[in-house]
Amino acid sequence: MADIVDARAIHKHFGPLHVLKGVDLTVAERELVFVIGPSGSGKSTLLRCLNRLEEPTSGSILVDGIDMLDKRTDINRARQRIGMVFQSFNLYPHMTALGNVALALRKVLKQGRAEAEQRAQAALARVHLADRADHYPGQLSGGQQQRVAIARAIALEPRVMLFDEPTSALDPELVGGVLQAMRELREDGMTMVVVSHEMGFARAAADRVVFMADGMKLEEGPPGQIFGDPQHERTRAFIRQIERH
Repeated sequence: MADIVDARAIHKHFGPLHVLKGVDLTVAERELVFVIGPSGSGKSTLLRCLNRLEEPTSGSILVDGIDMLDKRTDINRARQRIGMVFQSFNLYPHMTALGNVALALRKVLKQGRAEAEQRAQAALARVHLADRADHYPGQLSGGQQQRVAIARAIALEPRVMLFDEPTSALDPELVGGVLQAMRELREDGMTMVVVSHEMGFARAAADRVVFMADGMKLEEGPPGQIFGDPQHERTRAFIRQIERH
């Protein structure tokens, strides 16, 4: 089976700063790949290159068979297949949870109000927020707002979901609900690439863990190997450090 994400030799320069140095990343259908590494290693930049929120300096990226770097590719249409959840929730404060999710369907898929709201309600139910549909973001906890953001992304029925530090802005007691929503997406067969510091979640849920440092992929393998028997000295040092905290 072909990989749903196939990124090769990705380089990214920000002026003189060489942030990604020839990174390869493949993700198979229904796979959950966790990307870990110290701050500044290029993890979030790699994620943002996959859906071209950042333009890679060089390399190739195929997502679900679409050449993301081809000038002829309709990038907005391609992005419908790649849901993304950020650190910040980016919800419209003047719209309800339902309104925030339905807006994406109306704007992107050009659905009518009734159809969009029906699909939005179903997406909220998937993240256990059906009973909060008429609440405004200011009436929701940070964790609930992040789950609305996840619902907004999955309502478009993407083929792959990218998560960029989805829990780092949350108080510790709110993290569990977000991770549970992600776990259930995984059980439903969603293909996912996750950048996060939630190592317990990585150990429990990931199919594969990728370790990055200094803009390079240094090691990858199943969680048991990366956390239990890392091969690269930088990986070992990183794992030792996080286990002390």
